[in-house]
Amino acid sequence: MPIMAQRIPALAPERAAAIRAAYADVQRAKRLRTLGGLALLAFACLIAAWMAEVSPAKFAEGIPRFFNYFANLVPKIGFATFATDMAEWYWGFSRWMRLLFDTILIAYTGTIIGALIGGYLSFVAAETLTQTKWLVFVTRRFLEFCRTVPEIVFALIFIVAFGLGPLPGVMAIAIHTIGALGKLFSEVNENASLKPVEGVMSTGAGWHAAMIFGVLPQVLPNFVSYALLRFEMNIRGAAVMGFVGAGGIGQELVTAIRQFYYTDISAILILIIATVMLVDIGTEKLRHMIVGEGAH
Repeated sequence: MPIMAQRIPALAPERAAAIRAAYADVQRAKRLRTLGGLALLAFACLIAAWMAEVSPAKFAEGIPRFFNYFANLVPKIGFATFATDMAEWYWGFSRWMRLLFDTILIAYTGTIIGALIGGYLSFVAAETLTQTKWLVFVTRRFLEFCRTVPEIVFALIFIVAFGLGPLPGVMAIAIHTIGALGKLFSEVNENASLKPVEGVMSTGAGWHAAMIFGVLPQVLPNFVSYALLRFEMNIRGAAVMGFVGAGGIGQELVTAIRQFYYTDISAILILIIATVMLVDIGTEKLRHMIVGEGAH
């Protein structure tokens, strides 16, 4: 007789009641823990709001102004005068595209520099690859410093030292990228197999050769994937750093915001969003290709 066709014996009433009671107790305890966690979260939010001096009245008062501001960003475009209205809306298209290209170059250059330096330091920061513990400790603290300080703070410091322009933006993005990618790369390195490293070092090769020929072929697809992902983030960061004079489209955007050129703000924002979307789609496809080939 098939197993499914066999008759399952019924539990005794006392046993069934005991199981139901135990299940109800478990569910009751789970609900109490959930309610307790929500109450604790609500209390923490109230304390945080009180310490930050959050005012519900000011929040309610500012909501209409918030929506009015976004309403002003929408240009007036008519069907009969569509071409003329679009030309008037994007009157600075050629200039904005040049500045947007500068922003992409700032992000690209900073990403390349940061990925190269962060990639090298990631081998030093990996405990499985570096025997000198104090060197691992120092390298990790340096990477933490690089990624903890906001990019815009680095940009302000470099603007004071080198003046306005793309150079402070490139340096700020590069330093922050060193910290971010160095951390990610080091975790990838620690998961790499040590057998190729032992094989390379058994030939008498040094530490650098063991990293290049023993570890790098294993981790290179992930390195490239993380670097491409960071490039997307750095485009956004480069646009924001233009607010403080670090070059690129952000400088033009903050000028339009300060002078209340609403249609210019919306036009520049659409260009930035479209660029980030295109870069995101392109790098995502490239990442999948690289990771797929590496896995194969």
